[in-house]
Amino acid sequence: MPYYGHRLSFGTLLDPVTDPPERAVELARLSESLGYDLVMLRDEPHRPDLLDAWTALTWIAGQTERVWLGAMVQRLHRRLPAVIGRQLASLDLLSSGRAEFAFGPVESLNEVEALDEAIDIVRAILDVAELGTVTIDGRHFPVMGAQRGPLPQHTIPVWLSGSALPVLELAGRTADGWIGTAAELPLANAVIDSAATASGREPSEISRIVTVQAGDPLLPLVIEHGAGIILLDSNDPAVIERFAREAIPALRVAVDEARADLPAVVPAKPARMRAKRREGIAYDAIPITLQAHAVEPGDAAYARLRSNYLRGGSPGLILRPGTPEEVAEAIAFAREHRELPFSVRSRGHGISGRSTNDGGLIVDLRLMNKVEILDETTRRIRVQPGARWMDVAAAIEPYGWALSSGDYGGVGVGGLATAGGVGWLVREHGLTIDHMRKAQIVLADGSILETSETERPDLFWAIRGAGANMGIVTSFDFEVDPIGQVGWAQLVLDATDIAGFLQAWGSWIDNAPRDTTSFMIMGQQRSARQMYAHVLTVIDSDDPETIVSRLQPLADVARVLQQRISIETYADVMANASDHYHQGQGDPAVRSGLLNQITPEFAEAASRMIQGGGSYFFQIRSMGGAVADVPPEATAFVNRSAKFSVVAFGPSRSRLNAYWNEMTPLFDGLYLSFETDTSPERLLDAFPQPALSKLQRLKEHYDPTNLFRDNFNVLTGVRSEELGVR
Repeated sequence: MPYYGHRLSFGTLLDPVTDPPERAVELARLSESLGYDLVMLRDEPHRPDLLDAWTALTWIAGQTERVWLGAMVQRLHRRLPAVIGRQLASLDLLSSGRAEFAFGPVESLNEVEALDEAIDIVRAILDVAELGTVTIDGRHFPVMGAQRGPLPQHTIPVWLSGSALPVLELAGRTADGWIGTAAELPLANAVIDSAATASGREPSEISRIVTVQAGDPLLPLVIEHGAGIILLDSNDPAVIERFAREAIPALRVAVDEARADLPAVVPAKPARMRAKRREGIAYDAIPITLQAHAVEPGDAAYARLRSNYLRGGSPGLILRPGTPEEVAEAIAFAREHRELPFSVRSRGHGISGRSTNDGGLIVDLRLMNKVEILDETTRRIRVQPGARWMDVAAAIEPYGWALSSGDYGGVGVGGLATAGGVGWLVREHGLTIDHMRKAQIVLADGSILETSETERPDLFWAIRGAGANMGIVTSFDFEVDPIGQVGWAQLVLDATDIAGFLQAWGSWIDNAPRDTTSFMIMGQQRSARQMYAHVLTVIDSDDPETIVSRLQPLADVARVLQQRISIETYADVMANASDHYHQGQGDPAVRSGLLNQITPEFAEAASRMIQGGGSYFFQIRSMGGAVADVPPEATAFVNRSAKFSVVAFGPSRSRLNAYWNEMTPLFDGLYLSFETDTSPERLLDAFPQPALSKLQRLKEHYDPTNLFRDNFNVLTGVRSEELGVR
């Protein structure tokens, strides 16, 4: 009595007839409405009486919402496997992750050999996590340099059908499922299980899908032979409806009764996926509550999650908790793997790149993305760390509110809100952390705590500027600002005299009213004759005259080459990110510093760096204003006197540092979120004494085992006995 652990599911196997052409769509919609889990179409391109299955499935995908959709390729020689791979991935994306697939029966050894090749090609096309193109020197389907992808939404299984012994052996060695009739199932199980075991696989890796006719005995197929999917082979709507209303409920009850006393069985991860696992990770010990959303190197979702915005990564395991309690379980798992790199990620945009790693663990918080309105009178909102700032802006815009929060809508809340937050309204409304009123955090020991100015105020102080050292914040309560429409100016100006322009821009924004915040960007100089500056500015006003009056002094000192000035909501300004997954590569070099003034010395040094190719992306963000209204000792972000935040991306660390070191004496602090240099000296730049010593004492108290050590660890280079922990 084999039991392979697969959830009992039901489907219909349909012929996509041409007369009438809408019949397959109608039957698919009927199947979904009746609760079936799967609709399979026969793909027989040699039959003129049938629609092309792939075209029909695309149409069905648009007419259904839940049911899985699959094609059974009946004539392998009429379909190119590389094309099938792209069709599958495309269907999966269009259907929101509902694509399934099966190869139809073959008989000869030559066809089985071709089928084996085809499976490898389809999987290679779908495996976007692997770098490079697909080249397979096959005898039947040679592929030379085919592009992978597109990336499907889920891991698409490959099923085989047919009762020939070579097909069954191939299914045991490599397939994810086998389709056959009730009469074929007993022998098929024996051959498949034997072949799987001989190949180092678990028999439970292979689903057993059985095609049936109305009236066939069903219970023995499930209880005695381990069938996991029952596929009704019928194009008759009355038969499909009667089977759903009578046979399926009765079978579910009978199966539940028969298995009531059996231990739970979990299907094994496919061997080809297990082969990609990294050493040192107890994959089989992942907590049950985290298993459904855990991602490891063999999963389709791995390509979407392995890297962050700028940096390539190859983590060994990504855990995606959805509640504070699940975060605590993820942290407990990390405690059992202390020897591995450990990253925490909200959405993976961080410039510093510490939200990914090589071979380690990532706790990814994207499933915790709620934005709640707590109190309209006090403008209090609660935001989870996996929300994006563009989503926060959109959620509170109908109330006439905004919260200054960086310049890119795709940034996650968690990383920015525990570091600082230098956004489009910073000069008028301060840092993002200045609006925090309460937070919930999970500590290294798994305890879930609330913290605020009155509840554990020392922890609340640390969270606002150095939160990554203390734990994982699972919610933030903010008091937001009433903000109407704003002026949004995008200007390109002549900056051929780089040093002169930097001083002019710095003087302009330093003397501008607080309602004006401006960011300036320069790229690598392409020509000795001209340099451009891209100046992005938000003015908290919807009055055109006010907006123009704020910008005119800049236009008076620098020639405007392009301009786009509009009046928009803050949510519109922040809606500048796509939903596409991050594909960062390499290990970019980024340096950061804070300035009190753009002096001639700094401007000349920056000019030499840009002209010398030391930086290909150079940005200065204006600060000052409301940032300095908060006392330095109020939060762990203590560099309150800074009026400018400077960031430079370089082609290499050595080349960037050669110029940056010349400017270092001119800086007055550091914003960690934009810094890739993790040397101990940077800690004092970010946390001047006595702030660093206070953070170190709090770190020893709230994270005594130093679990959260991979994001500017404040204990770097410090022995615990030196701290005088109270």
